[in-house]
Amino acid sequence: MNTSELRQKDAAGLTAEIKDLQKAHFNLRMQKATQQLNNTAQLRQTRRAIARAKTILNEQAAKKA
Repeated sequence: MNTSELRQKDAAGLTAEIKDLQKAHFNLRMQKATQQLNNTAQLRQTRRAIARAKTILNEQAAKKA
């Protein structure tokens, strides 16, 4: 999901997106630990997606305050 799609979501939508990304990241970490993960770059992509969503959520909160 790119930034323009994330910016269109409200705070509840962003929170749900962060939660889903964190679950996905956890599952990828477990796959890596059991040596079932083929594409380790997915870990980096999900970690950065989480950071991107959190940044946009914080920007929206700062704009309201």
